Amino acid sequence: MSDSLRRRLRVLPDFPDLLPAFDPVLAPSDPVELFLNWFEHALAAGVLQPHAFSLATATAESAVSSRMLILKNIEPAAAGVDFGAWQFASTRGSRKGRELASNPQAAMNFYWATLGRQVRVVGEVFLLSAEASALDWEERPGADSQANPEWQLYALHPTEVEFWQASSDRHHIRHRYDR
Repeated sequence: MSDSLRRRLRVLPDFPDLLPAFDPVLAPSDPVELFLNWFEHALAAGVLQPHAFSLATATAESAVSSRMLILKNIEPAAAGVDFGAWQFASTRGSRKGRELASNPQAAMNFYWATLGRQVRVVGEVFLLSAEASALDWEERPGADSQANPEWQLYALHPTEVEFWQASSDRHHIRHRYDR
């Protein structure tokens, strides 16, 4: 069965024929600006859930896991936070919440298949205030008015942001910002 699956997987198309152009030389110096440009392009192209990303975390013993989440906001760069604060939320008692408490390093990966684009954001995660977390809980679609004391708004402060653009000739383009 695995040989049959291998052959089936090899013939699946990787990317659409028409992909957006990307020239890293013309990229802005701020990765948040480039991300927002790509995000707006994904919205205009009809990408479903362009705000969804995979969050990878690890335990203190380095056992890794990942799951899909929704980007809540990106706060602009501030002193000591060169690439903004990329926000997401979860319950502190969840697996990801426990992992972030013991090992605050994480990676986000946005993937827009129809555009052949992905963005990887790596850095340290910080807890945001109880007030910000409560406001995020209240603003959730369909959320009840009951406060959820376990709900936590987090901010990932990137040390690295990498943009990846697929190319039909398989000479994919990577553009990386390092702090």
